Amino acid sequence: MPKSQNQAYVDIPKIEEAIGYKFKNPKLLITALTHSSYANEMHDGTKFNERLEFLGDSVLSVVVSDYIYKNCPEFPEGKLTKLRASLVCEKSLYGYAKRIGLGDHIRLSKGEKNCGGADRPSIVSDAFEAVIAAMYIDGGIETAREFILRFVVPDIRSERPVKYKDYKTLLQEIIQENPEERITYEVVRETGPDHNKHFVVEVHLNSSNVIGKGGGRSKKDAEQEAARVALELLGY
Repeated sequence: MPKSQNQAYVDIPKIEEAIGYKFKNPKLLITALTHSSYANEMHDGTKFNERLEFLGDSVLSVVVSDYIYKNCPEFPEGKLTKLRASLVCEKSLYGYAKRIGLGDHIRLSKGEKNCGGADRPSIVSDAFEAVIAAMYIDGGIETAREFILRFVVPDIRSERPVKYKDYKTLLQEIIQENPEERITYEVVRETGPDHNKHFVVEVHLNSSNVIGKGGGRSKKDAEQEAARVALELLGY
């Protein structure tokens, strides 16, 4: 059988549509979606995705670390580490890849394909990291960042909601989706001696509408509690 007939077809436009990026060098995408079993079966020097997966793992870690560092300002190092681990683990990456049907496009050997390799978490998650690396090489860090955060940010907001997030930051991000709206915080009550103060804060939407009220031993804690109540009211 001629080599051209033996090679698996890669529907590049369909994959590019799924990932939301058009490659200047489509060969990078093909390599990212080529498993070692396929390359070994071809016996023609076909490149496979293990080196790209190595690079993609690092890019993913940097992008996620940067995002949660900036958006979870009250988290100590230990919590940041655990959160990052939960977002970049095989289970999470497999879930991200499933959302865009990535497994259907991975080039596998006949044996691997017959054994369900296209749905095997280790293979699919590795391919997802390889695609990240391919996008990074082809389009730069911002291209890769946009792709990664497309999955990570909703995962933090919905599947793992505000317990992993600074409440005020999350509320601000949600409100900013509507440019005409703004929120402000107002201390409405302050009680107790200097060494044991208690503050009550209201969060206002567009100056007049109170969407949350919270108390705490500092203004900062009270604002956080008010933001948390507001998020519940808004359905988050």
